[in-house]
Amino acid sequence: MATSSAPATPPLPYTPAYPLRTERLDLRPVTDEDFAAIHAYQRLPEVCRYLYWGPLDEAGSRASVAAKAARTTLHESGDVLQLAVVVRDGGALIGDVTFVWTSREHRQGGIGYVFHPGHAGHGYATEASRALLKLGFEELRLHRIQAELDGRNTASARLLERLGMRREGHLRENEFLDGEWSDEVVYAMLAREWRDQQEEERRRE
Repeated sequence: MATSSAPATPPLPYTPAYPLRTERLDLRPVTDEDFAAIHAYQRLPEVCRYLYWGPLDEAGSRASVAAKAARTTLHESGDVLQLAVVVRDGGALIGDVTFVWTSREHRQGGIGYVFHPGHAGHGYATEASRALLKLGFEELRLHRIQAELDGRNTASARLLERLGMRREGHLRENEFLDGEWSDEVVYAMLAREWRDQQEEERRRE
């Protein structure tokens, strides 16, 4: 019986070549100097409404920044990269993104993102999230990448759909957040779907 072999993953530990550059953005490690810019959105109730944390006071954001600054390299399953998103033209830090290496054995990953609402409407979150998909599928050779969100977060769902991710699951009242039961929605993309998407974009050029 024939078996298919998966492409080789990069040797560990794995540190991406920073910054991850897109058309307009640099995704780079967080530093202590990013505190003010990150606290500016971590303290906002509207930013944290559908998240598992916040709003954060100054001490909470300082602890968050310190934790993010340490997450730059993947050593084993479960490790996380957390990167500041900077607009190259002007150097403004507008948010941060998360890449989770969920399983080395099963080639699974996850993505997440938090952005300052003052920079909404420019496609920055979509652009930065696409860079994470590229990292996962093209650099780490993952088979599947997913994202989970609160079922009420329609803006985040639209972002994932713009990326070409597929809505796979809707879990009813499986989380208790902010004093009420809420739904969780799961989106995902497979490596072959990513490759098909990239091929379609090349044909359009």
